[in-house]
Amino acid sequence: MLLRLQDHAENASPPMLGAVSARELAPRRSMLPHLQDYDIERSIEEDVPYGDLTTHLLGISRQQGVISFSSREDTVLCATEEAGLLLEKCGCRITGIQPSGTQVSAGTTFLVSEGNAQALHTAWKAAINLLEYASGIATRTHRIVSAVKSANPWAEVVSTRKSFPGTKKLVIKAITAGGALPHRLGLSESVLVFKQHMKFVGGLEPFLRMVDDLRRRAVENKVIVEAESAEEALLIARTGVDVIQLDKLPVAVVKRLVPEIRAVDPRVVISIAGGVNENNAAEYAATGVDLIVLSSVYFGKPADIQVDMEPL
Repeated sequence: MLLRLQDHAENASPPMLGAVSARELAPRRSMLPHLQDYDIERSIEEDVPYGDLTTHLLGISRQQGVISFSSREDTVLCATEEAGLLLEKCGCRITGIQPSGTQVSAGTTFLVSEGNAQALHTAWKAAINLLEYASGIATRTHRIVSAVKSANPWAEVVSTRKSFPGTKKLVIKAITAGGALPHRLGLSESVLVFKQHMKFVGGLEPFLRMVDDLRRRAVENKVIVEAESAEEALLIARTGVDVIQLDKLPVAVVKRLVPEIRAVDPRVVISIAGGVNENNAAEYAATGVDLIVLSSVYFGKPADIQVDMEPL
């Protein structure tokens, strides 16, 4: 794979890959998940269901041009492959691209494509929407992961399934690009017992008597149980569950509770969830928990990306 030849400062962003199809880039350059063709086609159809009336009326459809995307701020890129595939589906050709997960500084051009004006204008807004929203999540995630690792190198950041409906594929890619992992992809592949489940079996104590049987039946899965108080957490720790998920407990309580849980069961994994965000994630990590569980990365400012389009 040839790299586009550029002069780079010692700390500059990685060079863009030269002419390469976005479809080829997605699986080869990254193990991150990526949107499928029908996802891309749906985003185009939502924005341009019956063609671009403005470009048609101006009579510029066949003129050749170039479109380039660059960062206005330090950014962790995400969805460059999807944006590239979208451009290709509209009839453009990718001439330079950087993969998702790349950290770029302000002013870095990371995606360039050529095509006629009709193709460029058809792809423009749909592509920027993908890039700005996904890169915003990736960038927020990266900041939180960096803060957490500075406070506790052994702690991991995972995100919940509380993303906006219909966006799961893209947000999972974004948090992964930012250095986190999904907490749960859905109800089908993990065992996480909430208070709401316990009510149907008679409460906490009757449920705790079921843990041995639950672990036997779910032999391939870790059993995670949520605790809403220090007292509940210590009771749960005595049952041999795999993970205790502390919910909405203050930092001071978690700091005191973590060594108490470890004294009961040294092998149990401890996670904190509920109200964790960029402002307090490092404080929670410093308590000694193993997992930081959050939803806050999904909500916030999109990445600030500039688009330039010029005729050739």
